[in-house]
Parts: sequence; structure tokens; C-alpha cells
Amino acid sequence: MITALTYILCAFALVEAAPVSKQHLHHAHKRDNTCAFPNDDGMVKLGQNGGWAQDGDCKAGDYCQYACKPGYLMGQWNPQVTSYTYPGSTEGGLFCNDNGELEKPITDNDYCYEGKGTGSVSNLASQDVAFCQTVLPGNEAMLIPTEVSASGSEELAVPGTDYWASTAAHYYINAPGVSTEDGCQWGSTANPIGNWAPYVAGMNMDDSGNTFAKIGWNPVYFEDSSPFKNEKPNFGIRLKCNDPSKCNGNTCEINPSTYGLNAVSVSQQADSDGAAWCMVTATDSSAITIEVFDL
Repeated sequence: MITALTYILCAFALVEAAPVSKQHLHHAHKRDNTCAFPNDDGMVKLGQNGGWAQDGDCKAGDYCQYACKPGYLMGQWNPQVTSYTYPGSTEGGLFCNDNGELEKPITDNDYCYEGKGTGSVSNLASQDVAFCQTVLPGNEAMLIPTEVSASGSEELAVPGTDYWASTAAHYYINAPGVSTEDGCQWGSTANPIGNWAPYVAGMNMDDSGNTFAKIGWNPVYFEDSSPFKNEKPNFGIRLKCNDPSKCNGNTCEINPSTYGLNAVSVSQQADSDGAAWCMVTATDSSAITIEVFDL
């Protein structure tokens, strides 16, 4: 299980660096030495920073990150960067050249492509829930929104080993009633949302068709400076294999009313940051659902 956890948190691509081949996107235009958001091919234009999923505008000489619709992954990054090392880990998205034109670093890839389709959210709560995916490669802020309506469901983006550096998708899970506009951005100690949300999750698939899913308490929630560290959230989450016969570690739940703060349904508290977590693995390309429920 430690091997699987390591894989889902920080896996590295053992491939040679590919040559950079950039395709010009002529529909982009120059504006004060910046590149405009192209707004097509499944991309989601965010409400700040010109639509980009990053801090600030898309400036000449930079890689510019963007969000994709639920279940889809960003298909562009610097192909010469094949491991999770800084500053290469920030070079995701399209390249803005000196002429204010966007270029596709990986010409054969779409802007957005569908994940493995083995992860989803089922919202059993009475209000909408905001799942906020971190931008990687990028600044790793929780800017990519997936809004799950009350009593509804949505697909989550599950990367395979073909995704950048074979990394997993990571999500911050806000309480029911928090919108993606409020929850999918850097937060503060004013409210337990954004990077202060109580729960986090991660998902990915290996080449053997095993989908790894982890849910856990957010370590930031229990920092000394956190005013929420003694407050029980009013909702819980659990992992549920769609096919129990293809599931390893079938019991995995966070329920503060039952287990208390910083505790889960099983004894898997191995992170050095002290945050409790649990994990399940679905084999043979079967799927895992994250259920959200009121307390």
C-alpha cells in the first residue's frame, strides 16, 4: 500500500525528453505583450486572470495553464520536462511567444483530452459541492472547477501514465453549499474553503488498469494558525468501488461524527504531515466513486 500511495502522490516519468515542436495558433492575438485565452476545444474559461488557470495574465515567454471540462485533462506542457522538479513543474499549458501568439508545445495532443473514466463524484448532500483540481504542471493552485449538483454526479479527471510525469490528479473538497467561484481559489483563515477546505483527494491509473483513489484530511486544516482545527465539518466523504469484486481496501470513509477529527474508518495514517487518509484500489479498469454526504 505504501508503494501505491507513493505512486499516486509523486510518480515520475522514466522517458527521454521529447523535442519541442510548437504549432502556432493564429486565432490568438497580442495585447500588451500577452496572449488571449483561445476559449475552445473543451477548455473552460475561468473568471479571473483572463480566463487562464494561473496567477496573472498569459505573458510572452511563459507557459500558460488552463482548465478543462470535468473528466478531461490539460493536454499541453513542455515536453522536455519529464519529472516533477521545479521550475519545470510549472511549465504546463500553451506557450505564449514574443509575438503574442499561442503555440502548442505538443502538436499531436489536443488542448484537453479525456481521462481514464474510472473516477466520479456522487453528491448525496442537499447542496451543490465544489471539487477543485490543482493545476499541475502549473502553480498547483486549486483552480480547476468541478461543480456537482445536489443529488447529482460528475466525472473526475483520472490521469494515466501518459499524463505529465505520470502524476495523479489532486482535488480539494469544499463543504456542500460552497460554490466553485468561492472554493476553487486560494482561501484564507476567514473560511474553511479553497486550500483551507477540510478534505483532499487524489486519483490516477497505472498501465495495468489499476485505479488508485485516496481521500484524506487536509493537513492545512490542522495547522497551528488554523481557526478551524477543532471544528468538525458538517459533511463526510467515502470511497466506493463500483464493482466490489474488483476492489482492494473496500472500506474508506471520513465521517467526523463517527470517527472524530483527523481520523478515518481504517488505520492508514502514514503521512509525515500528520493528516489521516485512506485509500482503495480498483483493478481491471473498474471505477471508483467518491460519495459526499451530509452529517
